[in-house]
Amino acid sequence: MTKNQKSELLLPVGDMNMCLAAIHNGADAIYVGMPFFNARGRTNDLSISELDEMIKLCHLYGVKVNLAFNVVIFENELTDVVDLLTQVLPLAPDAIIVQDIGLARIIRSMSAHQIIHASTQMTVTNHEAISLLADLSIKRFVLGREVSLSEIKLIKEKTDKELEVFVHGALCVAYSGQCFTSESIGGRSANRGQCAQSCRFEYDLIVDGEKKNLLDKKYLVSPKDLCGIAEIPQLLDLGVDSFKVEGRLKTPEYVAAAAKNYRRAIDQVYDDHHLTSEEVNQAQFEMGLTYSRGFFTGWLHGVDHQRLVDGTFGSHRGVKIGSVKKILPQSIVIESTHALKNGDGVLFAGARSNKKFEVGGHLYKVVTHSRETLELTMPRSFILKDVQVGDTVYLNHDAKIESFLTKSFSDKNFKKRIPINILVFTKFNEPLKILVSDGVNEINLETDACIEKAYDKPVGLEDLKAELGALGATCFSLSKISLHGDADFFIHHKEIKRLRQRFCELLIGARTLKKSQIQKIDLQEFNSTNSSNRSNRAVLNIMLREFAQVKSLLNFAVEVQKQIGVIYLDFEYGKNYQESCELLKSAGFKVGIATTRILKPSEYYNFKIIERSNPDVILVRNLGAINYFKDKNFALYGDFSLNTTNSITANYLLGKNLISVCASYDLDYKQLSDLLSSSDSSKIEVTIHQYMPSFHMEHCVFAAFLSKGSSFKDCGKPCEKHRVELKDQFGHFHHIKADQECRNTMFNATSQSAGMLIPDMMELGVRSFRFEALYESEEELKQKILTYLKIINNSSTDNDLELIKRLGSMEKYGLSDKLSKTKSYKNRKKTINR
Repeated sequence: MTKNQKSELLLPVGDMNMCLAAIHNGADAIYVGMPFFNARGRTNDLSISELDEMIKLCHLYGVKVNLAFNVVIFENELTDVVDLLTQVLPLAPDAIIVQDIGLARIIRSMSAHQIIHASTQMTVTNHEAISLLADLSIKRFVLGREVSLSEIKLIKEKTDKELEVFVHGALCVAYSGQCFTSESIGGRSANRGQCAQSCRFEYDLIVDGEKKNLLDKKYLVSPKDLCGIAEIPQLLDLGVDSFKVEGRLKTPEYVAAAAKNYRRAIDQVYDDHHLTSEEVNQAQFEMGLTYSRGFFTGWLHGVDHQRLVDGTFGSHRGVKIGSVKKILPQSIVIESTHALKNGDGVLFAGARSNKKFEVGGHLYKVVTHSRETLELTMPRSFILKDVQVGDTVYLNHDAKIESFLTKSFSDKNFKKRIPINILVFTKFNEPLKILVSDGVNEINLETDACIEKAYDKPVGLEDLKAELGALGATCFSLSKISLHGDADFFIHHKEIKRLRQRFCELLIGARTLKKSQIQKIDLQEFNSTNSSNRSNRAVLNIMLREFAQVKSLLNFAVEVQKQIGVIYLDFEYGKNYQESCELLKSAGFKVGIATTRILKPSEYYNFKIIERSNPDVILVRNLGAINYFKDKNFALYGDFSLNTTNSITANYLLGKNLISVCASYDLDYKQLSDLLSSSDSSKIEVTIHQYMPSFHMEHCVFAAFLSKGSSFKDCGKPCEKHRVELKDQFGHFHHIKADQECRNTMFNATSQSAGMLIPDMMELGVRSFRFEALYESEEELKQKILTYLKIINNSSTDNDLELIKRLGSMEKYGLSDKLSKTKSYKNRKKTINR
């Protein structure tokens, strides 16, 4: 970012009113969902004509439009994607935000000049990932929300690409692009905009098989909302190019409040001022009224496991203003310094029998007893006995503030105006000429009639200012006007009026007329020729998650050795890798080690451990790891977390020195078959048995609820002493494991099997299948592996169904065969008017 280039304020838009709220409250840019394909499945998709109208409106006001095309693309959708881009690219969106690498390749082929931004769904948390994707000419990367200020600094030092950072809004507990909870529980992919918000559910904490009493804390993975308004000066100093606000499902008033307050915070810094702590509090108060689960700075200052998650609630409450002091026969006395008024909305929240309790309503009457004591009278329908002394009081509606926010985008007197300068040139017996400028465009016009010398009432500068500046019905405002040439002239006012109407029309056209050329493409150009040298031998790759499982496997190694492809190691804490590699290699196995799913700028220590352990294979789980290891002497296999859902993405990744890629867990069998049919399927690995790794979180459940520590430095490492599960509302127990960087993964309680589909997948050319262990005993591990090997080798007298049934009897919740069921996503879109 150059010294004179200002950072961008980027606001979310779900409809036209939200767009107006963003424009008229100071947004530099908006982002809106690509019709039919975006990561907010419950928004109202715009039609192409509505999108065109929105883009023109924003460009009129000098606001950029970024289209969120931030979902993975399935193979059978590629033709539809090209057709959609053929309609959308000519509208000249300022940027397209993408998650899918294959989609980025398509856009770049169709339009060399279309700006592409990498979505936070791409899980970019380091400069290595940015370097890997250099050939896609992505201009901007939206960093993961979990990246801290110090980490942003390190990334910025290593790249000249633009960086975008979330500063406000709902905070997902799982890394974007790495959350499969909705998929594993209900077949609703977060990578397809169908997030079920499982992180906002209630969970019980099960420690070593026993429920831990956390009193009223049930929302164990529901973080507070992000508010980084106080960090704006630091982020600007780091050179962050764009400040992003989350919230395409929120209200126009939410957008207005966020835009107004962050606009002020940014502008203050450029004017060599910072918001005072009182101004920050006031901004948070106003924004909290429109939506808040409680505000925190998220991960901007690093992890703080004691403050990120409150645990007592998971939805909007508003702004905390006090507590209940006394219950009177007809009113409630609270301790609060906030000046409440009749009509305000309040919420009383507390715990009843260790459960959350909330009740609220609008105030009928407010009596101030002292600076810190208020007496509240509620409507007659309100049941006073529902409230208890000690309950927390929240303000969640202020009619005055809400009215002001609404007026900011609905009242013409509050709307944004585009300043223009006008130069007027006069010469007797010639037309009156004007030069109009909006700072970017210049319009030259002249009158049809010539000016004459005035003998009675000459036209003066004030007359010109009144007529040419009569712009109340337009988006323009007259900033400056000057007159050059002959004075004491006359020309009819209708001539001047006609000039005003004409320059307004031409300026609007100049500001909105932005069209883009596109190239026709053939999707076949992205396809590589399927290998003609496929092996007929299929192998089973095994993932082990504990050192004890390595020892267990070695006890029956002779029975499985010749049929195993790679033994992957994915241990908690990254311990025992070198010893495990040596033991397995000496037994004749090929060994692989999995990288962490996330790579941050200061986390190369784990890579050094992997290198010293000298595995045959490295299972790379993030884009940065591919870039780091691509020129080193290891065989690289890509994992599911790279989100490979189509052949274009697969071919791109295979072209980055990967020997194979694991198919994404977002695919059902039909979608997987389409991928296999269009790719070199011998290089596609398919997981056939696993407990799906659902949440992958920077948030550490162990530290948050089994210690008083804020990070690994002071938590006492309870993860090394206890086995933890989260019990959901359905009575299922989901295991939690920590990795080397203290990140937690929640594994779905129900194991999944695609064993019945192995013969069909082998017919499609799959030669690498994967079995993932979790906490299996030696006997369980042996029986599961042998069962899948029998299916792969067709070496059992029993049919496949009988073999799978036996596996299911070994599982606590049975086996899910979800891969074999074609998903039919429920349409959660709002009504679409076309």
